[in-house]
Amino acid sequence: MNIKPLADRVVIKMTEAEETTKSGIILTAGAKEKPQIAEVVAVGPGATENGKLIPMEVKVGDKVLVSKYSGTEVKVDGTEYTILKQSDVLAIVE
Repeated sequence: MNIKPLADRVVIKMTEAEETTKSGIILTAGAKEKPQIAEVVAVGPGATENGKLIPMEVKVGDKVLVSKYSGTEVKVDGTEYTILKQSDVLAIVE
């Protein structure tokens, strides 16, 4: 099954949280921070304002930095995705 977002929505897949610190300490599940970097899986066509289509700034495959607790989490075919508005994307990670 595919997810096709509408308007200015973006489907992302979160990256895995770090399991060890830079000094090599292994973190428990409760100590891990929620990841904020994700990969864009699908994008909508863009928002419509005054009858004109405003194109999306992100594209499939981009690595993005997102707001910590934004979007709606969904599970499709056993994989977890988050659907959010493009305005919840803070930056593209290069």
